[in-house]
Amino acid sequence: MANINVKEYSPQVSNVKSRLTWLWTEYSVIIAFIVIFIGSSIMNQRFLDMNNLLNILMQVSIIGIIALGMTVVMLSGGIDLSVGSVLALVGVITVLALNASGSILFGIFTALVIGSFAGFLNGLMVAKGRIASFIATLGMMAAARSIALYIAEGGSVSGEVKGFTAIANNDLWIFDYPVIIFFAMTALVYILMHKTRFGRYVYALGSNEKAATLSAIRVDRIKIGVYSLAGLLVSVAAIIETSRLNSISSSSSGVQYELDAIAAVIIGGTRMTGGRGKIIGTLFGVLILGILNNMMNLMNVSPYLQGFVKGLIIIIAVVFQKRE
Repeated sequence: MANINVKEYSPQVSNVKSRLTWLWTEYSVIIAFIVIFIGSSIMNQRFLDMNNLLNILMQVSIIGIIALGMTVVMLSGGIDLSVGSVLALVGVITVLALNASGSILFGIFTALVIGSFAGFLNGLMVAKGRIASFIATLGMMAAARSIALYIAEGGSVSGEVKGFTAIANNDLWIFDYPVIIFFAMTALVYILMHKTRFGRYVYALGSNEKAATLSAIRVDRIKIGVYSLAGLLVSVAAIIETSRLNSISSSSSGVQYELDAIAAVIIGGTRMTGGRGKIIGTLFGVLILGILNNMMNLMNVSPYLQGFVKGLIIIIAVVFQKRE
């Protein structure tokens, strides 16, 4: 009789385990977000203050926009280490174009062109030059920062057009414009990656490049498009960063932004090897990073240790990915 009971109930136990496994695999980042949010609200009463929550959203908006582009790149099986330096370069050139023309629209257009072109060059090196994305974007990281420092003579450049600051310093209802732009970009990239042919091709490329090539997918074009899109999103982030203070520093702006973006993407469940991940996962990954940074500030944790925490989170997330 004991054996009969085991046979009778073991399928149910197995079914429960499979459901729990599926739940964790598909929604682990959301579960982690809920746990961290509840834990933070218990640890510090100031966390749930509305101004604090809105401040978190404001702080993560720039990294969030960059992380969206990083997600697309990593889904294709690549990586982009140049995002921080490109942001500084775009910011410097944007301010100079803004001051020279006096036109906000011309400054924004210049930013979008420069960022997209930097991404295009990354894609060209990876797709046509057959250079590993790590090496290609590492070279772009050094080059973009160097050019920014040369143009700005190692210092900062400030805008002279007053209306430009309205982009990052005005709000709609209770949400600042950067937060609204971040969520709008998230929606657009989500539609692009999950509802269009381009998105399906990116997933196919990241899963198996040889199979994608044999399936008549223009792999080179997809790669160039992926890095160009990432550069375009960096441009949007650069516009917000420059508008916030009406200035940009050629030496410190964008430093370690690539680390934050990669951390958010990996926490969100996107695999380093490509082919698997979700834009919504990146959204929650960015929010998790924002909450952790905010809690460390509220608890007076040394800012010098925050980089250690981010690095530790990346390692833990990758370990969990390998166990799946």
